[in-house]
Amino acid sequence: MDTKRLLSYIRKATMDYDMIQEGDRIGVGISGGKDSLSLLLGLKAMQRFYPVKYEVEAITVSLGLPNFDLSGVQKMCDDIGVRYTVVETDIGEIIFDIRKESNPCALCSKMRKGALNNEAKKLGCNKIALGHNKDDVIQTLFLSLFYEGRIHTFAPVTYLDKTELYSIRPIMYAPEAEIVKFVQRENLPVVKSPCPVDGYTKREKIKEFIEEQSKEYPDLVEKVFGAIKRSNIRGWEKGID
Repeated sequence: MDTKRLLSYIRKATMDYDMIQEGDRIGVGISGGKDSLSLLLGLKAMQRFYPVKYEVEAITVSLGLPNFDLSGVQKMCDDIGVRYTVVETDIGEIIFDIRKESNPCALCSKMRKGALNNEAKKLGCNKIALGHNKDDVIQTLFLSLFYEGRIHTFAPVTYLDKTELYSIRPIMYAPEAEIVKFVQRENLPVVKSPCPVDGYTKREKIKEFIEEQSKEYPDLVEKVFGAIKRSNIRGWEKGID
């Protein structure tokens, strides 16, 4: 996938669900992974031709875990002209050392989002852009179905009333496989996650399940994603949750 194709995915999602308006200041949540870096590069590049003007900030919430080198991300942000803010936290220590959570992902996600939203507000942002790709949308549906017994996945646009922020997901049309190729093509500075449970989560199990089922049903991903778009799942019928 080249930059032009990435931008086509982002532009389609933002226009289908009216994600960006004139004067928006968008804080892009940067985990250091392939999705968030691709999203940042895409949103910055799209400023050149998008019909409304908007600003971009890059924000990373550090969990305080060792071996998390963000120097490559800082250089990328400097090169493309985006201010980069790193929020230092002790989330990792709280979850793994103090609370010793056996299933840490939900609490970690909640704490990271809280820190990200707070920093975005300080920087004057009115929106948060999250790097959830097409595969993430489908995996979340199966996670909710298998582990919670409900039919749900995150919405393209969500209003966070406590912080008066909107979260948007501009790369939700981009398949993960294409993002991997884009990252390799552009040699983006992906940072390996320092999380000790990375690769051993429920999401990883669901991902493996979908990959296995796709061997027998090759168009499974497209059919499920199409069903989500046509459904009455909260947030998808109008793009607002």
